[in-house]
Amino acid sequence: MSLDFDQVHAGGIGRHFGRRLALSQVTFTCRAGEIVGLLGPNGAGKSTLLAVLSTLLQPSSGAIRYGPHGSDVAGPALRQRLGWLGHDLQLYPELTARENLRFFADLHAVPAPEACVQRALAAARLEARADDVVSSYSRGMRQRLALERAMLHQPRLLLLDEPFTGLDGASAEALASRLRQLASEGRIIVMATHEVAFADDVLSRALILHEGRLAGDVPGRDWRTAYRDALQAVR
Repeated sequence: MSLDFDQVHAGGIGRHFGRRLALSQVTFTCRAGEIVGLLGPNGAGKSTLLAVLSTLLQPSSGAIRYGPHGSDVAGPALRQRLGWLGHDLQLYPELTARENLRFFADLHAVPAPEACVQRALAAARLEARADDVVSSYSRGMRQRLALERAMLHQPRLLLLDEPFTGLDGASAEALASRLRQLASEGRIIVMATHEVAFADDVLSRALILHEGRLAGDVPGRDWRTAYRDALQAVR
């Protein structure tokens, strides 16, 4: 089954864990070419929302639609169009970069895996270190490799949980540049981040979450004032 989409719509998403409400009536739409930031304090619901978008977690109410497709019926064909990069980079430190990429290329059954791996190494700027074990890499190198690992199967929707954490300035700018390039190719990127210093140059839009509710949906460069105003309004 071939499946693609050019937008993702979250309609009235709610999620509770027992008596704890993690998300309540969250509604928004993300479109191809956008980098959408999920901003908010700890416990706002950012990681829960990413998990729901990734289909790893089912909403307690509401629904996510990927173009015309619902996650409840699309199954594996939908998941082939999703990429995920969380706190765990999902890399094997005892393997080389090339071996890591080849392993995940085989898992996704990507065509021409050797060529795909070589392109990923070039995109990560790791060709010269391709046959070194990942445990010898800096944090920035591992992050670049993990991003290309998440992109091996050419997903339409890329979900990132705190991708800038632990990166120095140069590594963070390299990541930001790569994300802008991916968005220009028609990806939909949704990113939870606390590293707001990079938000101005990366985000197309910011979704501001507070206590599981959507407190604001603003253009990327307007997020600072909107973030302050939204959090003050709900206090």
